[in-house]
Amino acid sequence: MNGAFELACDRAPDADTEEPILAATKKWLERAVIGLGLCPFAANVLLHDQIRYRVSTQDSTTGLLKDLSCELQLLRDADPQRCETSLLIHPHVLSNFFEYNEFLNEAEEAVFELGLTGELQIASFHPAYQFAGCAPDDIENYSNRSPYPMLHLLREASVTRAVATFPGINEIGSNNIATLRRLGKAGWQRLGLTPSQSST
Repeated sequence: MNGAFELACDRAPDADTEEPILAATKKWLERAVIGLGLCPFAANVLLHDQIRYRVSTQDSTTGLLKDLSCELQLLRDADPQRCETSLLIHPHVLSNFFEYNEFLNEAEEAVFELGLTGELQIASFHPAYQFAGCAPDDIENYSNRSPYPMLHLLREASVTRAVATFPGINEIGSNNIATLRRLGKAGWQRLGLTPSQSST
């Protein structure tokens, strides 16, 4: 990477505006994703400080695609021992879940255009996440409900390795549903995840 690319992509964070966003995201990771066991692989990368957090200030999908392209290339070039995965949090764009869901096609196209298909992949999280076949208020949706809209960038090799070595990989989804149903919405609220998990 040249210096101009690094400067454009890896700019210094604005602590005043980003800190509350990062704090809410980290609390969600610790209390919901890890605390409830929704992702059995998250604890290790958090423990070893291998998660990169990037808060996008973009307020348009065009700008977000630029940030996504930068973030994909940064993750590609990063040492996996130092940066295993990346969370691109975008609080100012795509607050509507259905618009966000449509944008995922553009996000996948960005992966393809960078020649990273088979190397990196994107997982989706949103405050109003809704699985196909679920009603908006179904508790099952909460496994993918994050405090802010985000794109989770993962290394394909890591996903493949996890699938091959983790016992019960096919039961994660059904286990998450059972966990969330036992917890219920009142239990989810007691986790103290802010801002509100509802969105337009």
